[in-house]
Amino acid sequence: MLTIVLVGLNHKTAPVELRECLAFSKEEKSIALEALPQHPSISEVVLISTCNRVEILMTGNDPEEAIKAVESFFCRVKKLSLFQFENSLYFYVGDEAVRHFFRVASSLDSMMVGESQILGQIKEAYRTATGKNATSVILNRLLHRTFSVAKRVRTETGIGDHAVSISYAAIELGRKIFGSLEKKDVLLVGAGEMAELAVEHLIRNRVGCIFVSNRTFERAVELAGRFNGKALRFDEIPNYLEKIDIVISSTGAPGFIIHHQQIKKIMRPRRNRPVFFIDIAVPRDIDPEINRINNAYVYDIDDLKEIVDENIEDRNMEALKGERIVDEAVIGFRNWYESLAVVPTIVALKNKLETIARSEISKTVSLRHFSNADCLALEKMTNAMVNKILHDPIYFLKNPGNHIDNAVYLDMTRRLFDLNE
Repeated sequence: MLTIVLVGLNHKTAPVELRECLAFSKEEKSIALEALPQHPSISEVVLISTCNRVEILMTGNDPEEAIKAVESFFCRVKKLSLFQFENSLYFYVGDEAVRHFFRVASSLDSMMVGESQILGQIKEAYRTATGKNATSVILNRLLHRTFSVAKRVRTETGIGDHAVSISYAAIELGRKIFGSLEKKDVLLVGAGEMAELAVEHLIRNRVGCIFVSNRTFERAVELAGRFNGKALRFDEIPNYLEKIDIVISSTGAPGFIIHHQQIKKIMRPRRNRPVFFIDIAVPRDIDPEINRINNAYVYDIDDLKEIVDENIEDRNMEALKGERIVDEAVIGFRNWYESLAVVPTIVALKNKLETIARSEISKTVSLRHFSNADCLALEKMTNAMVNKILHDPIYFLKNPGNHIDNAVYLDMTRRLFDLNE
């Protein structure tokens, strides 16, 4: 019977330089999915290649030879010596391969537990593999089961509920303050990467106008074009604070660029409408004294990191629930997988009984003339008897939990009914 095998490396076992060397391009994936199943020890293949992992999931009749074939393929395609990467590889066989794959798809094995991208990447890898006819019964069943397990983990736990990036944590805070970020006007001060990411999250929340200001005006024009916003000169910022709802600042300025007195002065014209400051700069851009003003909220990078750390801890707690779901699913898949060994015996037993029944019907029919209706009735009755006779033996063989060693009972069944021809 074919065995499930997984070979791979990831962010825990290999540095980024090595992961880059072993990452597969689209063309290389096609080559792998065509070449690997040609090896006599490999039957099915799915290849996952992301920035954090390269994994080959396969079925084969000889796990050791299948692993050697993959190592050799890596060396050949990537033009590397085995000693350059063999210590970074991990190998899983049977239940452990299934468990690992379920955990990966559920983002329990991700660099950031709970991230959602990996499931989409696995679905794409599966589409590519099926397009190359590189999968069959076992991996098809395993991948579909993987998708349902990942969905259960996502919906039945809070693994993805908490912000675990600085930019996303900032947006979640904004939503708590405003209730909804829709139509809120945003000012982006500076061109920091985290500030840009925060704006991308804000756009998904359907914010209103986006203003961009930078000491280099050309850079502000460039960023405003990307966000479909409006560029401001640096000295225009005070004039726009009265209408802005959210300020995200990440400059390299040596001191504050927005001061307590500036905000205190604009709150009456704003009619105390809340204003939210996200200060991602080090040193800080926003005067923390602004927090003393009613309806003005300032969060700096330490505040956001504290929130992220708490949320990571929450995610890790939820991950324990996810592990239980995975363990249950591994048992369920194992039961299905082990039932595959039973199928040839069940088919042979059913064929033998049906052959005997047809033979006896033919003898009976030859003794006297039966109408077509009588013949159909006899055939229907015989099929029903065969199915009822087989019901209990098939149930017994398909449920290995009823007995200690299924192989013993399979062998006994084949001997009792002389099925070893």
